[in-house]
Amino acid sequence: MTHRLDDDADGVLHRVSRPTPMSRVIQKSLLLLLAIAQCYPGTTGLAQSRQKPATANPASATFEQAESGRFKTLETSLGTWTPTVGTTIIDNKHAKTGKHCLQLTGGKKTSATLKIARRLESPSDLTFWAERWTSRRPFSFRIEQNSGSGWKELFNGDKDIRVGRPFLSFVRVPLDDLDIRQLRFSVTSPPDTGILIDDVRITVARPHKILSVQAVSLSIPALVGTTASPLAKLRIETTGRLDAVSLTAFSGTLQGTTDPKDLQQIFISGSGSAPHFVPGQPAVALDVTSSVDKPLVVTLGDSSLDLGEGTNHVWISGRIAGSANIDHRVAAAFRSVTFSNGRTFKLKASPSIQRLGIALRNSGDDGVHTYRIPGLATTNLGTLIAVYDVRRRSGGDLPGDIDVGMSRSTDGGRTWKAMQVIMNMGHDPRWRYDGVGDPAVLVDRQTGAIWVAATWSHGNRSWRGSGPGLNPKETGQLMLVRSDDDGRNWSPPINITSQVKQPEWCFLLQGPGKGITMQDGTLVFAAQYQDSPSRKRLPHSTIIYSKDHGSSWQIGTGAFDDTTESQVVETSPGVLMLNCRYNRQSHRVVMTSRDMGQTWQTHPTSLKSLIEPRACMASLINIDRELGVPAGSRLLFSNPHSTRGRDHITIKASHDNGMTWPTRLQLLLDEGPGAGYSCMSMIDAETVGILYEGSRAQMTFQRIRLSDLETLRPRS
Repeated sequence: MTHRLDDDADGVLHRVSRPTPMSRVIQKSLLLLLAIAQCYPGTTGLAQSRQKPATANPASATFEQAESGRFKTLETSLGTWTPTVGTTIIDNKHAKTGKHCLQLTGGKKTSATLKIARRLESPSDLTFWAERWTSRRPFSFRIEQNSGSGWKELFNGDKDIRVGRPFLSFVRVPLDDLDIRQLRFSVTSPPDTGILIDDVRITVARPHKILSVQAVSLSIPALVGTTASPLAKLRIETTGRLDAVSLTAFSGTLQGTTDPKDLQQIFISGSGSAPHFVPGQPAVALDVTSSVDKPLVVTLGDSSLDLGEGTNHVWISGRIAGSANIDHRVAAAFRSVTFSNGRTFKLKASPSIQRLGIALRNSGDDGVHTYRIPGLATTNLGTLIAVYDVRRRSGGDLPGDIDVGMSRSTDGGRTWKAMQVIMNMGHDPRWRYDGVGDPAVLVDRQTGAIWVAATWSHGNRSWRGSGPGLNPKETGQLMLVRSDDDGRNWSPPINITSQVKQPEWCFLLQGPGKGITMQDGTLVFAAQYQDSPSRKRLPHSTIIYSKDHGSSWQIGTGAFDDTTESQVVETSPGVLMLNCRYNRQSHRVVMTSRDMGQTWQTHPTSLKSLIEPRACMASLINIDRELGVPAGSRLLFSNPHSTRGRDHITIKASHDNGMTWPTRLQLLLDEGPGAGYSCMSMIDAETVGILYEGSRAQMTFQRIRLSDLETLRPRS
C-alpha cells in the first residue's frame, strides 16, 4: 500500500489514496514544470556548433542542436564544453533524448571540461543520464570541480555507472561550492567504449521532503543458518536534499512466522537506492521474543537511517537458525515509520512471508571459487542426488579447473551429506586442468542405477575450442559415471563420444540438468551439438538414449536451429517433448517426437507460452512419470520469469501436458538476480524439490508443496 503526504493550508498532513495512472502522468508533469521553474539560469545541456547559442526549449536538456562527430568547443546555455584529453564526440545514434548525446570514447583517459556559463547563486545539483559501453576493465569515471584553486574530485562513478542500454544510470551530484567555475568529466576504459552522457542539467537544490512510503512485496528464500536473510522491504521516495530527513523509528510485526525459534535475531538496515538487499552493518539488531505476535516497536536513536534524494530502501532481515525446519516460513512487516521531521506513516500491507531453504553450495565452500549448473534427481530409494560444477579457480565456463560435484540427502532435502567429487579428469595446467562439467543426472527406474553425464574439455575443447573429430585432442568428450548403490560410490568415467557424435560435428554434450526413464525403460538425456565449421557451428538441441540400460547409446537428429540446453519429458507413451533454450529470442522453443528424435514436430506453444531472459537453462519435469504413474498430464517448469535478466526464479504448472501455463499455477521463489539455472525433482506425491542458482546462494535448495501451486493437487 502506498501513501503520499500532502500539506494542507493548515499545515496538517493528510493521507492521499494511490493515484490513478492518469493522475500519475499529471503529477509527473507538474513536478517536471516545477523543476524547470527552479532551474539555475541556462540549465540545458543543449549542444550546438560554435556559431550561436542553442534556442531550443530549455526543458529538453539534450545535445540535439550539435553536429555529430568530433568538436573543438561547444557553446551551450549550460556553458562551454571543451575536450581536453582523448576523443570526445557528439554521438548521433544512442541518445537518451532525441538523437544526439555526448560520448567520452575511452582509452587510457578521455576528459572534457565544462566551463559553467554563470556563477551559482545557491546550492545546486548537477544531474545527467549516463551509459557505460562495456563491462570490460579497466573502467573509471570521475567528475572534478575547479573553484579557482585547482582541480578537486567531486564524484567517483566507478561503481555507479551501469552497462547497457538505454541509459540505465541517473546521476545526481551536489554542487554546494558557489565558487565552482569548471567541471571536468573523465573516463578510463578500453578504447572506443567509454561513456555516454545526456540530459545534463544544473538545478537549484530543494528542501528534502518525503513523497511516499510503500511496503514492497518480497519473495526471497530465507536460508537456514544465514546471518541475514531479507524478510520485508520498504520503499521511500523523496525529493530535494537540503535539511535532510532521516528515519528515526518504526513499528512492525513478525506475524506469519511458523516457529519463532527459527529466527534468532532481527536487523534493520538500508540499501540506499539499490533495489536488492545488501548484507552489511545493520542500523539496529533485535533479539526475537518468544512470541511472534508481539509487535516490534523500535526507536533508532543515534542509528537513524539517513535518506537520500530519490528512491530509498529499508529492510527487515533475520538471522535464521541452523536448526530451522525448511518446511517452515518466516515473515515480517512494517506497520509504521517515523521520520526526523516528526511525520509518521501508517502502513496496512500484509506480512511478507518467505519460504525457508538451504544454501547447498556457495562461493568459498571447500575452497572453491564458484558452483554452477544444477542437476537434481530422486532415486528409487527416495534419496536426492544433486550434481553441479565445482569451478575451483574462477566462475567461468569450460575450459578450466572444473570437476563435477555431488551431494546426497536421505531425508527429502532437509539435510545433506558432505560433497563428493564424482568426475575429475585431471589437474594438468598444460591441458587447462582437464575440466569436466555441465552435468545432467538420470535414474534408471527399472534397475535403480544412477547415471551422470558431463562434458570433458582436454585443453580448449569446449564451446569455442572444440572441433571436428572424435579423440580428446580434437573435440570435447561426452562422459558418463554410474552408481549402483544409491549414490554412495561411483564408477570410473565412461567415454561414449564415438557412439553418439558424428565426426564432422564440432561439439556434442548433454542437457545439462536431468534425464528421464521412459515407460518402456529407455533412458534419455537431452543433448546439444554444434554443426561443422562449414555450417558455422550452428547448435541444435537433440536427445541421446539407451534401450539397454546404458550399455550402448544412440542419438537423435537436430530438433531446431540455434537451440541449446534443453530438457526432455515423456508426455504420453513413446512421445517426447523437448523444451529448449533459444539463442535468438526471449521465448522457449518446444518440439515433440514420436520416433526417438529421428523427426521433430513444432509444439503449438513453441516461441509463445514460456519466456526467458534471452537464453537461459530451464527445468521441465512430468510430475506423474516421476512418481511412477503411467498416465498423467501434469508438468512443472522452472526458470527466470523475465525477459530482461536472470531473476524471478518461478515454478509454473500445467495440467494439460504443456498446452497452457495458467498464471494461477505459478509460484515465485526468488526475485533477486542470480545465474538463473534450475533443476527440479519430485520428492514425494505432495512435494517437489528444486535446486537453483539464486540471489542468496550459488546452489539454493527448497522444498515446495504442490498445494502451493493453488489448484494443482497430488493425485489421490
